[in-house]
Amino acid sequence: MLFVFAPVIQAGIKSGVYEIVRNTATGQLLGIARDKVTGKFVAHAVGIASEAIGVPLNTVFAPAQLVMGGLQMLQTHLGFQKTYKMLETLQNSVGVLQATTSVIGVGTVAVGVLSAVNLYQTMKLREDVKQLRLEVQDGFINLKQALRDQGAEIIQRINQVAEDIKFENHRLVLIQAYGQFQEALMLIKTALLCKDQNIKNDTLGGARLILTNALANYNNPHLLDKTSAAGHLRRVECAWSIEQAIALTFQLQNQSAAVSDRLSYLQHKIRQDCLTVIEKCESEEELDFIFPEILCIRNNDLAVLESWQNHVDWIQTLSADERQLLASSHIQSANVEENKQEVAVVSEPEELAFYENLKQKSHYLSLRDQLIFMIKPDLRRQHESYINQQALKFGYQGFAPSNWQKIPDLTVGNLYWYFKVKDKSNV
Repeated sequence: MLFVFAPVIQAGIKSGVYEIVRNTATGQLLGIARDKVTGKFVAHAVGIASEAIGVPLNTVFAPAQLVMGGLQMLQTHLGFQKTYKMLETLQNSVGVLQATTSVIGVGTVAVGVLSAVNLYQTMKLREDVKQLRLEVQDGFINLKQALRDQGAEIIQRINQVAEDIKFENHRLVLIQAYGQFQEALMLIKTALLCKDQNIKNDTLGGARLILTNALANYNNPHLLDKTSAAGHLRRVECAWSIEQAIALTFQLQNQSAAVSDRLSYLQHKIRQDCLTVIEKCESEEELDFIFPEILCIRNNDLAVLESWQNHVDWIQTLSADERQLLASSHIQSANVEENKQEVAVVSEPEELAFYENLKQKSHYLSLRDQLIFMIKPDLRRQHESYINQQALKFGYQGFAPSNWQKIPDLTVGNLYWYFKVKDKSNV
């Protein structure tokens, strides 16, 4: 993950006048630059890009602005506009993710339907909401209008889901949860206007309580129990956004330890939820939907949350003088919204191309295992052990990997299922 600075700062970094601050404890770069000679902080990053290809990160639910916000909270003179933008982005994200459940429904999803709300389509819907081309009402958007170019099958599916009593029960709970989420975000904005610190803290505490209630609705086990893999993924993505809002309330109170704890918990929960979604996957069509999205979450959203936590942890290591210097510095922070034309075009996520390429070399069961390895690499060891046992059993004497780390997930997954089929007693 790369931090992008304004051109003049980027030029100073390239020439050696400025440097990007690094967290000495973790070795990770931070989204802030300073003068090498004076040590003064000179600029915040204006964006985050993919380290591999240098384009802006495509995140599913974690706004990249939250990373820079972790540093800017100490600078109260910057105003509240950036915080408002973060809250607005979180709210729109939940609205779009929740709205796509109107196509997914509750139970089995028809073949071909999921492509209408896959990773790429969802990102385009989110941009339409951001550019005010679509309106979120009660946590839902008019998908018939938004997906009118997708064909009659999709419109028919939306009508079928709307008539499903089970989905209607889900929808009512989600509307209530989204309403609570909206109310909490309005309270947070009000809290930022309070000059009395006690009133501000009380208001943020009230907002946090409402967010917790909304979170309980999204995590309702009765709603998640018989939901398909795709539907389950959408529900937990909404919950993750609310978790970020809760972390943000602690950040607005300068409670760095609490923010770090919430972010650490959230990253762990995301990995566990992703594993649950993969376990629920029962068809190749569902895998086509969840694989690129979960890969994007691992590559980008988890990277954003980790970087946010890294920023917060770094602030805790600063001395009182360093905190004062950071708080009082007049740091350049160009407005990302000035480049609206650059962000309005949504490019196809690289995870989709990666998955399509992988599909040519593998098959459903192996691909599902490979996705599990990406989320929790330790789970590969059982497969490695089985491959070793079967290789010896069938007399592949030349098969003796000295270093499993050099063998890609693709090979491990394919070999495992090759031996599974070969071993008739296990089939």
